[in-house]
Amino acid sequence: MIHPRQLPLQHGALFLDRDGVINRRLVGTYVLQPDQFEMLPGVAGAIATLSNLFSKVFVVTNQQGIGKGLMSEDDLRLVHEKMLSEITSAGGRVDSIYHCSRLSSEHSFMRKPSVGMALQAAREYPSVKLKQSVMVGDMSSDMLFGRRAGMTTVLVGAEDGVARQFPHLVDYAYKSLAEFAEDWNSYASAID
Repeated sequence: MIHPRQLPLQHGALFLDRDGVINRRLVGTYVLQPDQFEMLPGVAGAIATLSNLFSKVFVVTNQQGIGKGLMSEDDLRLVHEKMLSEITSAGGRVDSIYHCSRLSSEHSFMRKPSVGMALQAAREYPSVKLKQSVMVGDMSSDMLFGRRAGMTTVLVGAEDGVARQFPHLVDYAYKSLAEFAEDWNSYASAID
């Protein structure tokens, strides 16, 4: 497990889940259009802070709304353009976005909690070492994805039930991405 005091900045990547971490999760439905995308408070600034701590920042997101025919790849692209605009306006960056549009019933290797998206990122960015990387998510599937890929796992914004039910999957837990960024930035600043 990586402690923030030992961040390997040159090789460690940050993997972020989207819904529930970056933007408000819509219960019982999906973010289908840009006007439904609502960034959570403090997230844009948090990603700006984290962009300085990690060599790469990736978003990894299951998007089975496409597989269900509720939205298209173009719809998702427009949602992500809005997300990226808000992040870059705050001084942050996202190096790549990976998504899986397959249905959960298809058990795709690319769909979290399987590690296909992590391996794709590592293949496309050879300097990234998964064992020195961090996965931030709000669901047990995110934690399992991170654990299977050898990453340090950070649970944010989830009910305590996830951490209680799956304590072996969660290395750190925070109320929000902003709290995580503030805490890890303070550790990193202390060792500079």
